[in-house]
Amino acid sequence: MTPKPPLLSGRKLVKIFKKLGYRKVSQRGSHIKLKNDKRGSVAIIPDHKELDRWTLKTILRETEISEEEIKKYL
Repeated sequence: MTPKPPLLSGRKLVKIFKKLGYRKVSQRGSHIKLKNDKRGSVAIIPDHKELDRWTLKTILRETEISEEEIKKYL
């Protein structure tokens, strides 16, 4: 059985992504759009108090970032 990803807020995940080289491009409602020019990837992160684990897994899969990379910044 695979371990569950950590519970994070949207704002905390945005801070981690900024440390990974992403920058805020825009925001529409509660969704923040971040872009990394080196990786060429875009992440859309909902600004919720607690992200659903499946939402977090989907964001990480789409940006090709591992859970281990995220855990380094917790």
